[in-house]
Amino acid sequence: MKVGIIGSGVGGMATAIRLAKLGMDVTVFEANSFTGGKINELKLGHYRFDRGPSVFTEPELIDELIELVGEDKSIFKYQYLAESCRYFYPDGQQVTLPSGRKETAQTLEKELGENSKTVEEFLGNMEKNYKAVYPVFISASLHRTSQWLNKYVPAALLRLPKYGLFDTMNSINERIFKNPKTVQIFNRLATYNGSSPYLTPGMLNIISHLEMNRGPALPFGGMVSISKTLRTLAEKSNIKIHLSERVEEIIIREKKVVGLRTSKSDFIPFDLVVSNMDVHYTYERLLPNVPQPKENLNQEKSSSAIVFYWGIKQKFNELGVHNIFFSKNYSSEFENIFQEKKLSDDCTIYVHITSKVEKSDAPEYGENWFVMVNAPINIGQDWETVVQQTRNALIKRLSEQLNCSLSELIEEEAVMDPRDLEQMYFGKQGSIYGNASNNRMAAFYRHPNFSKTIKGLYFAGVTVHPGGGIPLALNSARIIEKLVSS
Repeated sequence: MKVGIIGSGVGGMATAIRLAKLGMDVTVFEANSFTGGKINELKLGHYRFDRGPSVFTEPELIDELIELVGEDKSIFKYQYLAESCRYFYPDGQQVTLPSGRKETAQTLEKELGENSKTVEEFLGNMEKNYKAVYPVFISASLHRTSQWLNKYVPAALLRLPKYGLFDTMNSINERIFKNPKTVQIFNRLATYNGSSPYLTPGMLNIISHLEMNRGPALPFGGMVSISKTLRTLAEKSNIKIHLSERVEEIIIREKKVVGLRTSKSDFIPFDLVVSNMDVHYTYERLLPNVPQPKENLNQEKSSSAIVFYWGIKQKFNELGVHNIFFSKNYSSEFENIFQEKKLSDDCTIYVHITSKVEKSDAPEYGENWFVMVNAPINIGQDWETVVQQTRNALIKRLSEQLNCSLSELIEEEAVMDPRDLEQMYFGKQGSIYGNASNNRMAAFYRHPNFSKTIKGLYFAGVTVHPGGGIPLALNSARIIEKLVSS
């Protein structure tokens, strides 16, 4: 059976590896000159940057693929970080959260006055919630009737009252925690799938299990090592990879996939096709004659981002691998992004510095700063002006909080804004994760991993079920394997 994979993001590559293991003849088509989708790298002078995702959890999902192919696990090495994140507040207070439930609880008690037992109980419940929903909603399809006969469903349903489906993430966090600063820490996890904590259901608090109970990991060689490893596994599996070859149409005959048209070939026959491309653009650009599932595609889009890549010619001991500089008015920030479609004057700033661990990512005297703010999707804003204003605001804020003249320390620089996300990665309007999760039914409105109307068509990646982030994209591949082999 011949399989065509559109896109080499983690979801597409993981699907390719899993289907090749089933004995299928797999070909991957990638429009860019590199594999990995958003997980790629940028080199500026003596500095190396990971361009896209920066938080890595559940590395065992990569280990699973390595084992599946029969490779030695030494080809992919990583370490768990001792800290989950360092937080900087507008009033000057700084809080460094260590990884681990007990350690996190003790720190929040000491620094922010929380009851450590309350924090531990909350994080314990998030772990139970995560483990309950994982085999039902995350590693399995929601959209097949047979799934609801899954032996894990009863246990998941028993915990329904504990998921917070009818409360927002923020309302739950305000009820649990005493200090607004603690609430802000937990609220920010909604941004991990491009949503607002003031709109998204409390279910998303399960992200805190991965972030705080287990803590983030970092691959040796940076996040790009994930993409490099998947490519190695694909080549080991005899998967053909066509770079710089854009798929232009999925060919359908009598409601069945029969092949692909690419920028280099009018017709390549396939029995199955998996799109790792943004699901909105899959329909708009590759399936022009197929009715769109409007209920899935017309949901509110996730946020986008503006990222500055700065080579900084100084070391900052007060910074770690992951750093957050909170805004004064968090709720206003999300209102601007989702309702007004603009950036706040006062944005929360994320600074990611891999050279804290990977010394070769920056010269001995400096650091590689990945500086990001959440942004609205592209609806035609004057991005040249927005980017310049944002740059000025970030430099001013960070200079004040770090007591330096940051503009004088920037040795190398590049920037990415929503237009680039749309052009390079084909994210609809620059959205990172497709649909946002800003309503209680959002999980059910994500597009299934298969077409309900076209035989042989499947969907992988962060814009479809089960959702945004590296672990969920890898799980979309696991789901497709189950669907194809069942």
